[in-house]
Amino acid sequence: MKSLLTRALFLLLVFPSCFADVTASTEAKEAENVSYFRDIWPILQRRCQGCHQPSVKQGNLDLTQYQTFRNGGKSGPAFVAQDSGNSLVLALVSGKREPRMPLGQPPLDPDQIKLFQRWIDSGARDDTPEAVKQPAATTEPPSYSLPPVVTALAYSPDGTLLAVSGYREVLLHRSDGKGLQGRLVGLSDRIQSLVFTADGRTLIASGGTPASFGELQVWDVATRKLQRSITACNDTLFGASVSPDGSKVVFGCSDNTVRMHEVATGKELLKMGHHENWVLGTAFGIDGSRIVSVGRDGAAKLASAANGAFIENINLLHGELTAIARHPSRDSVVVGGAERIPYYYMMDRPRKMLIADESTLIRKFDRQNGEIFALAFSRDGRKVAVAGGASEVPIYDVEEGKRLATCQGSAGIYALDFHPNGKEIATSGFDGRVRIYAVDSGKLLKEFVPVPIDKPLISSN
Repeated sequence: MKSLLTRALFLLLVFPSCFADVTASTEAKEAENVSYFRDIWPILQRRCQGCHQPSVKQGNLDLTQYQTFRNGGKSGPAFVAQDSGNSLVLALVSGKREPRMPLGQPPLDPDQIKLFQRWIDSGARDDTPEAVKQPAATTEPPSYSLPPVVTALAYSPDGTLLAVSGYREVLLHRSDGKGLQGRLVGLSDRIQSLVFTADGRTLIASGGTPASFGELQVWDVATRKLQRSITACNDTLFGASVSPDGSKVVFGCSDNTVRMHEVATGKELLKMGHHENWVLGTAFGIDGSRIVSVGRDGAAKLASAANGAFIENINLLHGELTAIARHPSRDSVVVGGAERIPYYYMMDRPRKMLIADESTLIRKFDRQNGEIFALAFSRDGRKVAVAGGASEVPIYDVEEGKRLATCQGSAGIYALDFHPNGKEIATSGFDGRVRIYAVDSGKLLKEFVPVPIDKPLISSN
């Protein structure tokens, strides 16, 4: 051992450049191994694109494509290949130049900053495979040859607008279906839920691009402008709901978490990990102090909105839950999913919980003809509607549980909402058509395709 140590010291003293060359070679290989597609792009998606995309483009900087990232914004090119010391992006994320980025958010981890440095110094190449390159993000509305699947819709509180999800956009229609009023083009391929704040001034959309990022969009309804884009998780976001005072939004994530953000700033307030699978729906209680969330683990979980603390499951597990709706004037919720039965629960347990206790259950409604995908209460709380894999949407009396009417449509209904006047209900889903029915009779009043079809696949000739 002593002879080996002596030899090593001798080599270090006589041939120091050998060791320097080995170290330099190792660092060079590490730098070359940094990938834009694998290492840099995911950071840009989740931490930076919320403020730097065509619909927002703060600092005139678009980070949705490699070339627009390289071009930079009003302060000049974002990076200089092989020269991290003179690259603006590194100075901003490291805090060497103000304001530190991401603006108003926690800084990048030191390891992430190191990745940017190594990638730039190794040449800042774009190694995105051609097969997975995303089309350039734009504020121009997409073109359609067929109606897209509709996964979300919502009436505005004053009843004048109907918001409908499209591909990379939300379409605003007159609530009677007689005119397109606006197209809100964003970053996400899919919109999974839509909710207006109580004053009707803000529309919040949750969604994302599968296997890439989840996004929460905050739109100003009057100006049709995107106020804020919040990226979270590495997959789609679901089931957004807004606190009664409109200050907070809570939503479910595909990483099994429930998250709450401040609407005005986009700041994350809570991240709750009580679920064991994807979270697909959320609802605030009447006073905004509690949250109920449902998901693939079958649980309807009650948590504190103040600190995120888990309180209890309000249900027994009956299979995967995909939908939840809160009664408009009570702390009670209806939930449903794979078992096809809508369960109506109170949020407050009437007695101390016992083993296999479901004392919170108010009522079970009829078993449906397909899985449940959407639920909605009328604004007066007297009726509840159920939609899903079947072609019908039954409307029930909340107090008695009896069926009042049935709306017949097309199989695969993913979204529904009662008009604030309580006289109409809108539905949509797999066939991409919006249908408006009379609540009392279930009669179809209006049917339309919510997107402009300007490139038909088959000619009429």
